[in-house]
Amino acid sequence: MSLLKEVKSVFDALGIPAETGTFSDPPPDRYALITPMADMYGLFADNRALFETQEARLSLFDKGAYTAFKNMVVRVLIDAGLTITGGIYLGREADTGYHHYAIDVAKEYALEE
Repeated sequence: MSLLKEVKSVFDALGIPAETGTFSDPPPDRYALITPMADMYGLFADNRALFETQEARLSLFDKGAYTAFKNMVVRVLIDAGLTITGGIYLGREADTGYHHYAIDVAKEYALEE
């Protein structure tokens, strides 16, 4: 499994449209974008990386009560075993009316042979 697949399954279970990179259809009043950020290989044994830490930024867009949306997503991500490394309110977009909140998540995976 990968972080992108796990995050996508979280949004699918919540019934929230989510896509990677950009939203291809006209967006609804509430949706999410998933942007891969980094893959790190910091855990070594015998000069060989054994684990990969994957990170992604989840951009939440909501025309209504964004804090309720953010709080719900945070709880479900934590329950799914993901680590939240940060969050930031980026503001209300005047041209679209969306509140934009970003959540950074990470998870460690064993490297496959």
